[in-house]
Formats: sequence, C-alpha cells, structure tokens
Amino acid sequence: MKKISITIFCLIVLASCVSSKSTLKNVDDNAPNLTLSKNNTFVITEFCTDKKYGYDKDYPINIFFRTTRDELANEKRFLEALAGPKGEAIAYTKLESCCPFPSKRSDMGAGFLDVYELKWEGQKKPIILYLNIYEKGILMVPVGLTLRK
Repeated sequence: MKKISITIFCLIVLASCVSSKSTLKNVDDNAPNLTLSKNNTFVITEFCTDKKYGYDKDYPINIFFRTTRDELANEKRFLEALAGPKGEAIAYTKLESCCPFPSKRSDMGAGFLDVYELKWEGQKKPIILYLNIYEKGILMVPVGLTLRK
C-alpha cells in the first residue's frame, strides 16, 4: 500500500512539473527513420550548422529509434558515431535527466532529456549535449564535432 501511495505521489508531482506545451523546437515526425551501421552506431550523413543543436535544451538531438525501451543503447549508438573536432576518440558520461516535456511516445505522457558530458584528449573544457529518445528529428553531427572513422 505504501509503495502504491509513493507511486501515485510521484505521478502527481511529475504531472505538475510538465507543461502541456512542449518547448522543443526541432521535433520532426516526418524525419527519416534512423538506420544502423555495421558497427551498430547510427548512420549520420549531415553536419549541423546551428550552434544550438544539441547544446540547448530546446534544441536537443532527437534519437527516437523504434521504441524508447532501448534508451541507453540508442544514446550509445549516437554518441559512439561521434569524434572530437580533429577525429579524437570521445569519452562520454551521462550527468542527469532533466527538462520534462509532453510526449505521446511515453507511457507517462512525458519525456525527459538526458544530459551527457563529452571529453576528448587535448580538450580545454568538456561539452554538454542534450539527447531526446522520445521524439524524431533529423540526426546530425553537432557543431564542433566530427564522425568517428
């Protein structure tokens, strides 16, 4: 009974924190479906020129792929396709989940962004990227990064 009460309380708090209108600016339900390379990373062919893409919580990298149940696998498929500005290998760490927004692809009716820190050798300051597993969008390489070879 106590567990049910806690669950109901959490759902009420979550519902009160989520606006009924999304602030995400780059959702595109008509974006092509993502495909996997033979290395099990996402195939990315475009480089973004918008400095907000991925770096701003309102312009996250949308990596919805079939289902949200493979959250970590899909984030890994994206992040492991990337490299530093000169092709350096990157290391990444998930810092938190934040920024709730309404989503029809979530059983709760809300999604969260995952915040990752990326580092590579010779870098002066780590970068922070916002990833969204709940919505579709054109998958691109964020400004300042390249593709892993």
